[in-house]
Amino acid sequence: MGSPAGGPEGPPLRSPAGRVSLVGAGPGDPDLWTVRAARLVREADLVLYDALVDAVALRGLTEAPCFHVGKRAGRTSVKQETIHKLMIRAARHGKHVVRLKGGDPFVFGRGAEEAIALAEAGIPFEIVPGVTTAVAAAELAGIPVTHRGVATGFVVLAGHTSQALDGALGAIAPNSLTVVVMMAVAGRAEVAQRLIAHGWAAETPAAIVCGASTPESWSWTGRLNEFDTVEIPDGVAGVLIVGDVVTVRAALVREARDEAREASYGRN
Repeated sequence: MGSPAGGPEGPPLRSPAGRVSLVGAGPGDPDLWTVRAARLVREADLVLYDALVDAVALRGLTEAPCFHVGKRAGRTSVKQETIHKLMIRAARHGKHVVRLKGGDPFVFGRGAEEAIALAEAGIPFEIVPGVTTAVAAAELAGIPVTHRGVATGFVVLAGHTSQALDGALGAIAPNSLTVVVMMAVAGRAEVAQRLIAHGWAAETPAAIVCGASTPESWSWTGRLNEFDTVEIPDGVAGVLIVGDVVTVRAALVREARDEAREASYGRN
């Protein structure tokens, strides 16, 4: 006969108060957290946060234990299954767990995997959307992912799996949409090669935006076939943006420069 709930052979008795909030923390700047995200962090009993979350700002909002469980390419990281177990165990002990995820939980954030694990374990949970880096990185660099007369749509792809990237590009007419590629800065030369192989013009305007909304923010613009010539700052996550919308940035920069010059004349 098995042990009663909470015994050495069974799971601990679950408190009705135990739950998990899967919360998007935006691209990096804590000022871009939603009001709901900040409130949930303040209310949390435990916070499990990703690599791109501002740890200083996080600890300024809560006295709850905060553990870094984020993943970064080429670095040792916590296994996804371990993250599931940590959330489930804490919730079964009556804790309110906030899983604070970079960007939006459901945009290449493995949020759906975590939600499924919680659902299968019978743990109450909620999804709190965040500002997705896929759009914010381009926007903060002055690049709209859509623009009237230039691009009527955009597609967001993951660039770390070559086969999946090929499959997605095969379904897109060359130079028809803005392409945003995440998790692909290290493989940017291969991404360019694959786009060109699928019919994209080598001269297509392109951009790289790293550390969007953070003090490490850095960006480059040029052409698709120049990706392999760009030197990227070490340890900064980024996205690739390909499409004619990249040219809008130049117009915005030029307009800002003209306004600054006019303001300077006015002071003189």
